[in-house]
Amino acid sequence: MFFADNLRTIDHCFFSRLGGNSKGLYKSLNCGKGSNDSSKNINKNIGNIARYYDLPKDNIITLHQTHSNQSIILKDKPSKEKHLYDGIVTNKKNLILSILTADCAPILFYDSKKIIIGACHAGWKGALSGIIENTLKNMSSLGSKTEDIKCAIGPCIGQKSYYVRKDFHKIFTSKNKKNSQFFIQVSSDNYLFSLKDFIINKLKLLKISDICAINIDTFAEETLCYSNRRSVLKKENDYGRMISTIVIKDYKQWELLQEPAIYPYLKKLPNI
Repeated sequence: MFFADNLRTIDHCFFSRLGGNSKGLYKSLNCGKGSNDSSKNINKNIGNIARYYDLPKDNIITLHQTHSNQSIILKDKPSKEKHLYDGIVTNKKNLILSILTADCAPILFYDSKKIIIGACHAGWKGALSGIIENTLKNMSSLGSKTEDIKCAIGPCIGQKSYYVRKDFHKIFTSKNKKNSQFFIQVSSDNYLFSLKDFIINKLKLLKISDICAINIDTFAEETLCYSNRRSVLKKENDYGRMISTIVIKDYKQWELLQEPAIYPYLKKLPNI
């Protein structure tokens, strides 16, 4: 479990792969319904997340992520149909916004003045094509001002682990020559790419100044994190997904006195 210092006044968590029910490749907190893990174990894991927040499991809002730049404003608890988006924003209480990742970057957003939250799934495709911009636009449409938005980037693949080829490098530099700063050339045809630094730079260009990044490399930290790239290199046939969450809890007065939202990291994931 990882928490961002700048989001201490809102309930959130970048969950690791620990503390769940799944076995084998998926050990143990796999929340990826798109994986081939047992649906029974996945549902138990998602139930763990709901109990962590003391909310019903149906309050966890998941997206059918497609590496797009599409973001949605959630005005009420949605139906159970698939939501083909990679970003989500709301100002409603007790709806747990969630993002699933296994190397891509989960990004959480919070406007503490208007009490608006957001989350997006930023792989290289989405980050390059505008998922961050579109998620922020949706927050603005609900009344957020850029200067009031805090942002946290969760665990993602680190630059030392992210080998890419020349054609990948060209995709970025053809978009903007300054994007070369996020690559380290290691051979005539190979580079190391920093997804995290690319995202941080984009956020700064969008005038977001309060940014926190969890410095965990999902590829390197096998005990803590799932990794698509690591699974491919190990010739495994599948991999789990970690879940990152943020929610505007509707605390009662006595709850605020006993367990304020500013200390979500004092909670422990329930054992079931």
